[in-house]
Amino acid sequence: MIRETTLILAVLASGAVQAFAAEPIEGSWKTASGETAAISKCGSAYCVTLKTGKHAGKQIGMMSGTGSDYKGEITDPEANKTYNGSGSVSGNALKMKGCVMSVFCKTQTWSRL
Repeated sequence: MIRETTLILAVLASGAVQAFAAEPIEGSWKTASGETAAISKCGSAYCVTLKTGKHAGKQIGMMSGTGSDYKGEITDPEANKTYNGSGSVSGNALKMKGCVMSVFCKTQTWSRL
């Protein structure tokens, strides 16, 4: 009985660890403005490059991190201004945040394609 209980607990714990495994940031994302952005490994970081729209081909960010949380810089291609940024992946959603002086921040949610 103790052995069966231990086996069941081990299986349940294994499933819980897999359920909390981080989602990858790499892939194609639909931005808040409707363009497609690709996030891919570039060196030890992840580069964010627009694939569609007026600024297609432009790298608009670089982030480092692991798991579901990333930090770096993100550029507003329309204003051509770069901000301290962060990204947080949750399932098929990527919450992107850009801040000026860590006080004035704007958040967008991108969707995985």
